[in-house]
Amino acid sequence: MEIIIERQDRVTIVRPTGFVDAVTAGALAEALTAQLQAGNLFLIVDLDRLEYMSSAGLRVLLAALKEARRQGGDLRLANARAEVRQVLEMSGFTNVLPIHATLAEAAGSYEVPAPDGGTAAV
Repeated sequence: MEIIIERQDRVTIVRPTGFVDAVTAGALAEALTAQLQAGNLFLIVDLDRLEYMSSAGLRVLLAALKEARRQGGDLRLANARAEVRQVLEMSGFTNVLPIHATLAEAAGSYEVPAPDGGTAAV
């Protein structure tokens, strides 16, 4: 599995590719944790290049969501392929964390702190 990290404005996009399962979930957890530790609290996980996600991957997403929210940030999902969407829906995960159809929609769902202390949509 490869993970690509990209910054767009105040949002960090995490793009895992291939499979997230018991063997590779640790790498995704490390990538998400590193972003949160770096202060990148507004995350989008782009699922477009992800072919499969096991329950181990779901646990990683849930842990990252909880930690982001604990720190005042949040996590969004975008671009889920049908196979991955099915796993997310069957597990009830979409009740906790909706899947946005596009990156733009996921980014637009954020209202993040603006440099002047107010809030701004990304």
